[in-house]
Amino acid sequence: MLKNALTHYHAELQDAMAALEGDRVEGDEAFSPAFRLPDPSAALERFFSVSDIGVTELPAYHGHALRLLDLMRNPGTHTTKTLASLTIIARAVRHITETGERIMIVTPSSANKATALRDAVHRAISAGLVTENQLQITSVVPAVSTAKLWSSPLSEHAELRRRNPLVVHESEEPASVKELASAFAAENAERLQRRYGVRIWYTLGLDNYRAADMIRAFAERDLLPGADSGTPTRTHVHSVSSAFGLLGHDLGHRKVTENGCRTLPQARYFLVQHLGTPDMVLSLRHGTHDRGNLPVYRLDQAEGLYRQDEDPHFPATTFDPEEQLDPTFYTRRPVTSAQMDSIIAAQGGGGVVVSLHECLSRYAEVRALLADADVTLPVDPRRLREWSLVMAVTGTLNAADRGLLPDSGDVLIHGSGSYSDRDYHPVPAHHRFTAADMTALAGHVEDAVRAATSR
Repeated sequence: MLKNALTHYHAELQDAMAALEGDRVEGDEAFSPAFRLPDPSAALERFFSVSDIGVTELPAYHGHALRLLDLMRNPGTHTTKTLASLTIIARAVRHITETGERIMIVTPSSANKATALRDAVHRAISAGLVTENQLQITSVVPAVSTAKLWSSPLSEHAELRRRNPLVVHESEEPASVKELASAFAAENAERLQRRYGVRIWYTLGLDNYRAADMIRAFAERDLLPGADSGTPTRTHVHSVSSAFGLLGHDLGHRKVTENGCRTLPQARYFLVQHLGTPDMVLSLRHGTHDRGNLPVYRLDQAEGLYRQDEDPHFPATTFDPEEQLDPTFYTRRPVTSAQMDSIIAAQGGGGVVVSLHECLSRYAEVRALLADADVTLPVDPRRLREWSLVMAVTGTLNAADRGLLPDSGDVLIHGSGSYSDRDYHPVPAHHRFTAADMTALAGHVEDAVRAATSR
């Protein structure tokens, strides 16, 4: 167990982030705080205190040594988004402290990013790093994800709720929240800065998340056998939407290698997705996101299941070829596909798509496997609200059964999220806002900014 990873790696992370600062595109007018963390302090250590990371050996499977990288130890989120969110908010804190400028974060999310960022904003206020008037957040989420939104003081306290609106957008395409939030920031940031003196920060950029996910490689270096211990390669399995976490690990891996203090095993990346958004696996297999390359499923009338045996990288069985296993994984045609394809082509790896039927068929097996890592899944899978970890383990077992995992027997499953309905209280409808379009979203944001300005 690595306690308070962000405090532990503060100096190393700050050094690595300097390269991201140097990579900024000159002339980019969108506001983004510098890639710099606040100086160490007792308050910052308290703020970072939920960034524990664990590594546990799991029972071997078909000759593969399995381990879990547990990135879900914040009890206020149970997702790896905590690490990136704390880093993002820490950068905002440093900017506010140095310049006196206020910041309003605007972020689209399928659920977990919103929960983690809101948790981090409240932690920063509670730790005394900023005041509730200096730092605010507006989250824009699709209507299909509302059951996954965790209630917190930002939604339960009336004044904090107004200043930090959680905005729900109804649309046939959940990922349209990205377009809505991005367009709002582009069209309104300058006006709101002039009128209220507040900076609008649209935080979805890849580097905002890669910065914190470099820590995965630092933890791997310190907690797992290296190449010098007879482990030349390691397969990293991750349930992905856009693979930000693995791209962050790749960046951290390169930083560790450049420093030369220890040789990490060559990283092979193995992507797990579901049938609703299989785009990155499609790109790996066919060089395109075209869903026409999905195998043809035929209904087995006797069992009431759809089946295919054309391609082992896709589910053999499913209740519905159009199913949405988890709305958290909602990104179609991710721009990161080309980068991930290139990395896997050079270093090895692969990908597999899982179905709800496959996850349920192996649920008891997965539950028993994870019990060794002190991860408790509900007895009844209907109580599970975040399927990321179950998807990753199911994908690993399926890939091993089908001979899809790389030759390396060393497999590290990145545990990026798992929670049930007993771990949190959903944000009730009367604590949420709605926005059908950019005008409505702008009204909510301006009201929030105005509320903080008047105090």
